[in-house]
Amino acid sequence: MEDQYEKKITWTIKDFSFVQSQAINSDIFVVGDSKWNLVAHPKGYGESINKCLSLYLNVADFQSLPNGWKRHIKYRLTVVNQMSEKLSEQEVAQGWFYRNSHSSGFQSMVPLTELLDVNGGFMVNGDVKIVSEVGVLEVVGKSDVLEETLLVHETIDVNGFQVLPSQVESVNNLFEKHPDIVSKFRLENPHLRTTYLNSLLCLTEILSQSTEKISVDLANAHSTLSCLTKAGFKLDWLETKLKELGKTRMQQLEQNLKDLKDLKQEF
Repeated sequence: MEDQYEKKITWTIKDFSFVQSQAINSDIFVVGDSKWNLVAHPKGYGESINKCLSLYLNVADFQSLPNGWKRHIKYRLTVVNQMSEKLSEQEVAQGWFYRNSHSSGFQSMVPLTELLDVNGGFMVNGDVKIVSEVGVLEVVGKSDVLEETLLVHETIDVNGFQVLPSQVESVNNLFEKHPDIVSKFRLENPHLRTTYLNSLLCLTEILSQSTEKISVDLANAHSTLSCLTKAGFKLDWLETKLKELGKTRMQQLEQNLKDLKDLKQEF
């Protein structure tokens, strides 16, 4: 009988071959009364640098957990072959996570030569897909993380938009820098207004990073920008940022292709 896991997370790394960071993090998810995320090293880690993709499961909130906390976890990490699931690379493990050992995984998940092969199935349209399945065997040291996720958050009105307290500063800064941003925005439905604003906040947060740290699907970014513009947002400054990013990506493409050829020659 196949093992059962409490949580299954699918993480798609966009434009994988363009990622410059040594380590990138997935979104946080909750399981076993604590917060977790995946950490990928696109160019490898430790003895696997420039050889294999390294992949780890990490306790994201380990510093805020009570003294003496421990989590006995079983997990399965899969780098999906998008052309044939039978060719997917999968590793299974279990063990204790605690303050001085809050991350565990595999240095040699997939050889880079296989991962970057455009005909190999692991990278399709530039994207790499990773699946994490996590199960809890034992929890020592409770936290209030589950209660946090169930709280009904109070919202605050900022320029006619209902936002969370944690978003107030970001939204105020947005309107201060671009006072005419909603001059043509006419949607009255409060839920739709919030949805559009959250999309805008997400896009601006991504594009505010340095060029080296940005890992975003440009097609999706342009699509989001188009939807926001059609809804009435004035976003000339974001359009300029995306155009600059597109030019930078084109310059990086030639360099990455050269690096890929050099990497293949080493093997």
